[in-house]
Amino acid sequence: MARKSASSKMKMSSLQMLSWVLVTVGALNWGLVGLLDINLVDMLLGTWSGLVKVVYILVGLAGVYSVWGMFTMDK
Repeated sequence: MARKSASSKMKMSSLQMLSWVLVTVGALNWGLVGLLDINLVDMLLGTWSGLVKVVYILVGLAGVYSVWGMFTMDK
């Protein structure tokens, strides 16, 4: 019987990949805020306060989606 490689077991949907990217951006941003008092999202999008708020909402939703995915993952 042929074994499946680890990469074939770990395929991500587009939504999962987007969620992973947003959670990573959020984690890096909060790390920079905590360590150096630099808010990268605010720095890059500061003049567009509405867009900054949308980014924060998307990062939060991505975190919820990721946590939900951890608990509903097929084993």
